[in-house]
Parts: sequence; C-alpha cells; structure tokens
Amino acid sequence: MRVVNRGVKKVDALAVVTGRPVYTDDLNINNNALVIKILRSPHASAKIIEIDTSIASKVPGVECILTHHDVPKTRFSLAGQSYPEPSAYDRRILDEYVRYVGDEVAIVAAVDEKTAVKAMRLIKVKYEVLDAVINFEEAIDNKAVVHKEELHTNFPIGMERERNIAASYFQEKVGVDEAMAASDLIVEESYYMQPQIHAMMETYRAFTYLDANSRLCVVSSTQIPFHVKRHLARALEMPKSKIRVIKPRVGGGFGGKQTAAAEIFPAIVTKITGKPAKIIYDRRETHTCTTTRHAMKLTVKLGADREGNIKAIDIKGLSDKGAYGEHAPTVTPLVAFKTFPLYEKVPMRFEAKVVYTNTMPAGAFRGYGATQGTFALESAINELARRIEMDPTEVRNKNLVEPGGDSYVVSGSIKDCMAKGKELFNWEERRTPRIMENGKVRAAGMAVTMQGSGIGGIDTATATIKLGDDGNYVLFTGVTDMGQGSDTVLTQMAAEVLECEMEDVIIHTADTDGSPYDPGAYASSGTYVTGNAVILAAKKMRNELYEAAAKFMNIDRDTLHFDGKYMEDEAGNKLSLEEIALKSVSFEGRNQLITTATWGGETSPPPFIAGFAEVEVDTDTGEVEVVDFLSVVDCGQVINPNLARVQVEGGTAQGFGLALYEDIQYNKDGRVKTDTLMQYKIPCRRDIGSIRVEFVHSNEPTGPFGAKSIGEVVINTPAPAIAEAVENATGVRVRNLPVTAEKVLLGMLDR
Repeated sequence: MRVVNRGVKKVDALAVVTGRPVYTDDLNINNNALVIKILRSPHASAKIIEIDTSIASKVPGVECILTHHDVPKTRFSLAGQSYPEPSAYDRRILDEYVRYVGDEVAIVAAVDEKTAVKAMRLIKVKYEVLDAVINFEEAIDNKAVVHKEELHTNFPIGMERERNIAASYFQEKVGVDEAMAASDLIVEESYYMQPQIHAMMETYRAFTYLDANSRLCVVSSTQIPFHVKRHLARALEMPKSKIRVIKPRVGGGFGGKQTAAAEIFPAIVTKITGKPAKIIYDRRETHTCTTTRHAMKLTVKLGADREGNIKAIDIKGLSDKGAYGEHAPTVTPLVAFKTFPLYEKVPMRFEAKVVYTNTMPAGAFRGYGATQGTFALESAINELARRIEMDPTEVRNKNLVEPGGDSYVVSGSIKDCMAKGKELFNWEERRTPRIMENGKVRAAGMAVTMQGSGIGGIDTATATIKLGDDGNYVLFTGVTDMGQGSDTVLTQMAAEVLECEMEDVIIHTADTDGSPYDPGAYASSGTYVTGNAVILAAKKMRNELYEAAAKFMNIDRDTLHFDGKYMEDEAGNKLSLEEIALKSVSFEGRNQLITTATWGGETSPPPFIAGFAEVEVDTDTGEVEVVDFLSVVDCGQVINPNLARVQVEGGTAQGFGLALYEDIQYNKDGRVKTDTLMQYKIPCRRDIGSIRVEFVHSNEPTGPFGAKSIGEVVINTPAPAIAEAVENATGVRVRNLPVTAEKVLLGMLDR
C-alpha cells in the first residue's frame, strides 16, 4: 500500500504546531455578539417559587434575561445518539425544578461578560429546598424523587422514575446458577469506579447568529453536529431546516462533547433577540455543570475450579446517572457487552440498575461502560488467580475467547496480545515483588480488554468525493476530528484508493449544510464506519473516472489503465486527470464527477489490548508510581502507526488518572468540592513513567483495509493492571478507585 499503513504526518500538523487552527471562539467575528452567562442553582434539589429579574434587567447593556417562564416547555435529551434516542426526554431548557448544584436557573445575555455577571448577581430567586439524594447507593426508593413528572422514552428502557431508576438492564446466558453450584470456589467482591471529569483543554463553547435568510447558525465545539441540530430543533420548537451547525477545530472532547451541553443557551437568545450570542464555559462550569463518567458499583461473582477454569460469571451493577438521563440505557450495558465476549465460553449474567441522583449528570466518556466493566471483571479474575496461586496470564489463557467458528470474534487474538506482552514486558520476572535500593517495592500486574468498532446495526456514515476542475479531490465527511487524527486517516484512505498524493485530497468536515450525514465522533466509529464510507465513495469515483475518460477518448473503458494521474489506453494515448476534470465541467462533459456512499455495519468487531503495569510503592507513605506500562494492541491493520501509537499513549495516561488520582468529591449538600484543576488532579508529565506500545497485526474482513478501531479501548486496562500491581507489591487490594496513597497506607497498617 502507498499511504495506508504508513506513519504519515497529520494533514493539519503544520497548522497545529504554528497555532493556525481556527477554533470556535476564533470564528466569532461578530464583535457585537451578546455574552451569555448562566445563573445556576445553589441547591441540589429545589423548586423555584419566585424569580425576580426586574433589577437585573435594568443594568445598562443587558439585552435579555430568560427564566423558565420565557422558554419552550418541550422536554428533550441532549445525548449524542442517533434518532430515535434511547435516552429519556427529561430536560427542559429551563425548569421550575432544579435537580443538582449547578443546574440552570436563568440565562443572562448582555453586551459583555462584566455586565452579564453583574446582572446575574442581581437576580433574586426564592427556592423551596427539597430533599435530595446524593449517594447513589441510597437512590432506589428514596423519599427524595429526582423526577416527579411523567417522562417520555422512545423505547422500553426499564425506567421507574418514581423509584429513581432511570434505566434497567438484564442479560443472561443460561446456566449461571448451576455452574456456580458446581464450582470448587467462588470469588465475590464489589468494585467501585468513581465519576471522572473529561478535562479537555478547550472548555464547552458555542456562538450563534442568524444568517441572511434568517436561519439559525450554530458554531460549536462539538463531537456531534448532526445530533446537536436535531436536539436544538426539538428544544427550540423549530424546523431542522432552519438550523445549521458548524464544527470548527475542536480542542478535545473524550466523550464530553457527545452531550450538547452549551449550544442551547446562545441559540435561544439568538432566536428571541435576533442578535448573535456566545457562551464560553469557564473551567469550574466545565467541571461541575456538564457530564462525567458514570460512577458504578459492580459486584462480581466468579465460579471456578481449582485448575483455573472459570465456570460462570455473575455481575450485579448499580450506576449513578446523576440528575438527567443522557446515555442512561446505553453506557451501563457495555459493562457486559465489552467484557463477556472475552470469556464467552461460560454461562454469564449481568443485572443492573441506573439511578437518578441530585448530582451532576453522567454521560459519555471514553470507554463508555467498558472501562468500568474491565476494572471489575479483570480485578476479579486477578483475585481468582491469587486464590488458586496461579499466574493470572495462565488463568486467562485457559478461559479467553478464540477467534473463528461461532465466536463473536472473527479476527485477531487477545491471546496473541498477551503472549507478546509477556515476552516484551519480562513478565515472569517482574511480577514478583522486589525491594529496590531506595527501599521502595516494585511489582507488576496485568489485565486484558476489548471494545468495539462503531455501533453495529444502528449508526451509518456517508462520504462524498468531488473532483474539482483543477484535478484535485474534495472529500466531504461529517465526522469530527477533535485531535485524534480522523481527518488524516480518512484522507489516507481516499488517497490510497484514488492512487493520488494526500496533498491532492482536500478534506472538508462537519458542517450540517455542506457535509453528508455522520453520527459524529463517538463509539470508535471514525476509522471503521466513516472509513468504509470513504472507501466506497472513492471506488465509485474511480469508476466514474473510467467512464468519463472512455467517453472523452471514445474507446472502451476496459482498454484503459489509470495510475492516479493519467488514463492510458493500449496504444499509449493519455488523458490527464486534470483534463478529465476540465472536460467534465465543460459543455462537452456537462457532468462534474461527484460520488457519494453510505456505509453501516451489522457488527462491531472488537480491538484487543493486553496491558502490563509495573509500579513502585513507597511503603512508608503508600504513594504509588507507575514506572512502566506496556500495551500490546490488536486493532487489525494499522492505518497510521504514528497516530495509533499516540492514541494508545494518551488513553493510557488518562487511565493512570482514573486509577490513581482523579476523584470528584461532593460535600453533604451535593456541591462539588474538586471543581477546578487545582483540586481535581489529572496526570502531568511527571506522573507518567515509561509508556510503551506494540501492535499485533490482524485483518478484519469488514474493516477498511482490514482495520478496527482504537480510540476507546486504550483507556481500559491501566486501572485493573495497576490495582493488581499494587497488591503484588503491598498485599493491599484497593477495590474502590482511585488507588490513593492514603488507601494503600491504611491497608498496609490494617494488615
């Protein structure tokens, strides 16, 4: 292959390193745009009895102040999911009830931020403070009911809102109870995963204006422009044809921008006033008024014999949804969807409740439930190995899925990843605890994981390729590049099929007026789903080029050969690509070459990772340092090794944060205490030792050039591998993340 499977530089590399990319606020060329600030609830649960904006409205420069009396009453979901969304319609733009500290009370629009903040502080609100439920383990049948109103769902998702149950899920492969009864030993433990903040560098932001035709234009830092358009149309009670969403460069998302957190507020102001408006969340709002990873309690019960053969898996789950139901019915099932197939030979069961609480909503986050499931199940398997005094890699070798036959897995092998990792990591030696010269203890742990590639049977993507009159191609897609490099990978694919240089392909993405439909950047779908659409569109373009050249040269197309630059017949006569392009748009051709293709798959082939961690623990303080981490990855054929490696390294570092540092803490009244990056610690360069990445290549028959996804799977193994390494070093098993120095030290003192 010419450019696929090559570590070519990103198409926007030079622009990024020289500071030229245009982000959302850079496109705000309306210097007179109204600045939006949000008055937020100080209470976790309350009813607004009275709201007085009379004084605030008189502040010079205030354009409007909107309360729940001034906005549409339609309920909606902000989840970035294809229609009909499975998430409940449980939001309003503004409501008379507030359900968490930070919930929206009023929208203030003014000529500048100083004026908006001044007016916001002058709004007088009288609340009836209601009982709140903060602890998700106390949510079911609590006297405090988060949503007392009737709610609409498009599907039966197991909601019992009067019991604070946002969704329920049950999956069973029969024979669990019988297999448990026949097992030699049972491992049963509960594991807690904390909520996690996305902490992307560019906070949530959007600006809006009316174009010359009075259409609402929304420029947003979003992963889901087409979903944003649909949500706005419903919430604002507007036709979708009157809305256009533009996605410029995005400064990170990690799933946070799969929820339309900010767009609706400037949009309603522009709709009402006719004036441009913008909102930029500060870091505190980003940390407390958007979405987090779902906190979960997962109780894992494993039955096994003393030779390490797993007989049954039974998991009971409780997931904290927070105040609103975005992604409630879809995140938690992935606990099972993305772990059970690894051990698909045994009976298994998963039963879960997703509960409303009066806390910040949870939503999509890289890993999307698989991260939580991997931590719990892989930790339990490591504990099983310890109980029977067997190498945890050997336990997995006895039980992990084999590709082929009737298996869910048709390509790749997690066992190959593990075998390569054992060798490269020097596993046999490093898993044994050893005291270093500095008095600290080193030991190792490991875990395996899988994810998916797009959402099989649901999401589709479309790509369009246009041959310009200069002989260059323009590739139109609706996918969102938020730093992961999808623009580069898709350009590589198009260039490969069209046999041209990457510089000859101009990629244009994510404008709902000009781009073909794409669900957005989530579910690890960019390379796999949109990539397949790009390949189909490029193959159609090649066909069109042959047809056009045959017409212009007046010969049979079967006699032509195309090398990416020229069509040549058997006699050596040539027609250049530029000539074909010019003739196609001329009176002679009257047919500019434009091809479009849509692709959606029935399956979601899993990428695999075997992760190996070595930690160093200070036994005097409990402090844990990850000194080496190896990820051995099977993502099919690697389209761009450089970008794939960076994805793994970044996701691994994010996994370190989940494992060791990141922890959202609430006070008894439901207020987030860790509300800035000063209190909420994410890993910095000093916290990251060696991160190594190796690939095991396979060929996925449904994937573009044999590729599978890589974006999400990379975050799943650090937490269980690190927790296992810490126990190997100290004898302390931490089952509630993060693995802090305090928990380790107290555990050692309690032994």
